[in-house]
Amino acid sequence: MTVESTKTPSIPEGAAARKVFIKTYGCQMNVYDSQRMGDSLARDGYVATDRVEDADLVLLNTCHIREKAAEKIYSELGRLRVEKAQRRLAGRELTVGVTGCVAQAEGRAIIERAPVVDLVVGPQTYHRLPEALTRVRRGERVVETDYAVEDKFEHLPAQSRAQIASRGVTAFLTVQEGCDKFCTFCVVPYTRGAEVSRPLARILAEAEGLAAAGVREITLLGQNVNAWAAEDEAGRRIGLGGLLRRLARVPGIARLRYTTSHPRDMDDDLLAAHRDLRQLMPYLHLPVQSGSDRILKAMNRRHTAAEYLGLLERIRAARPDIALSGDFIVGFPGETDADFTETLRLVEEVGYASAFTFKYSPRPGTPAADLEAQVPEAVKTERLEALQAAIRKSQDAFAESLVGRDIEVLIEKPGRRPNQMAGRSPFLQPVVLPGDAGAVGEIVTARIASTLPNSLVAQGVEAHPSFPEEMRKSA
Repeated sequence: MTVESTKTPSIPEGAAARKVFIKTYGCQMNVYDSQRMGDSLARDGYVATDRVEDADLVLLNTCHIREKAAEKIYSELGRLRVEKAQRRLAGRELTVGVTGCVAQAEGRAIIERAPVVDLVVGPQTYHRLPEALTRVRRGERVVETDYAVEDKFEHLPAQSRAQIASRGVTAFLTVQEGCDKFCTFCVVPYTRGAEVSRPLARILAEAEGLAAAGVREITLLGQNVNAWAAEDEAGRRIGLGGLLRRLARVPGIARLRYTTSHPRDMDDDLLAAHRDLRQLMPYLHLPVQSGSDRILKAMNRRHTAAEYLGLLERIRAARPDIALSGDFIVGFPGETDADFTETLRLVEEVGYASAFTFKYSPRPGTPAADLEAQVPEAVKTERLEALQAAIRKSQDAFAESLVGRDIEVLIEKPGRRPNQMAGRSPFLQPVVLPGDAGAVGEIVTARIASTLPNSLVAQGVEAHPSFPEEMRKSA
């Protein structure tokens, strides 16, 4: 293991509880990682704060997928430089750390570009945070980005029941990290490393702990989550479908989801799990990126538009009510108007319930960054607007199709207004419920009365029989 460090002004040790502010950028995996960093720091005496002004430690948990996402970090570091200087004039210290994928990709270069930074910690070395902070307080500037692949899941800190309960009735559970697909636009294989699956026993143990703390819905996370594979207790190889079946048997867990998937890893057993498991929600995020075979080949996606559509036919045959979500990139190098028209055609044919859309952003070190025929920014903007309009039309049509239907809703928290509750549909949409709909954690059957731009409005609520009676009494 190689750890870089240089000297910085010493930060005195203090007896009082220290406060940490964590700002998260990017994907759900980063949200999960931020929670785990907070858990680790809590055991080291830190308490969370939602105000930078009150923090002794600020961590920026970064995303490197898009150029703008990375540049936002340096803008934030510029503001923190001013905050840190003002603190020192007042005789107080502020420790600043950069974590996540930008940390992994750029390492020591972050400190050279932004001297305000005291420590840089990659996604696989969060368990070293307390030790790194001790070294910072001794006067070092620390870079921790090296790790052994086999250690990826060895040091995930356990969560207390109180920590889990404080986050509500839904939870993320990481089962896989890294990616071996090497799409030409993507930095994930370089920042998160090769595909590694977490052992079955550890996943089940964490799921059981989440359920015991009141979690009702678990979302399995991975950069390529449907590539997960491991051995069961009998030494048999199982994939994500088998894992979902095991998790469906955990008492208290009523809903299962997973993200993010690659079309090439949707095998027959996973399709069967969508058919057979009531706990597995009828929602699937399955990125395609483009509708043009020429662009898909240039992206190294290793599937065609027709193969993607054929897979969707099989998925819908297994689960007819499934809602589909996707990712799209416009303006990939060499994309023509005809290529973009193919993307719009695919969007119309699929009928997505939601999607994430992006303008292509060259990432240093990726093959696509060196391709010729980069698309002008104005053209990217025009295509993005057209694609977003098509997605919005599809999304609105899906939401409208639910009006008048009875659907199961998981109540997550009180609503924003008096006499309201907020929940989540099986299709991952926010649902506004009457205040007397039920208790947090309860699953109710609700009739959808209308739609809002990004949510559903329900009425006519009744308790769902899958809600355990013992939880109903304690809620």
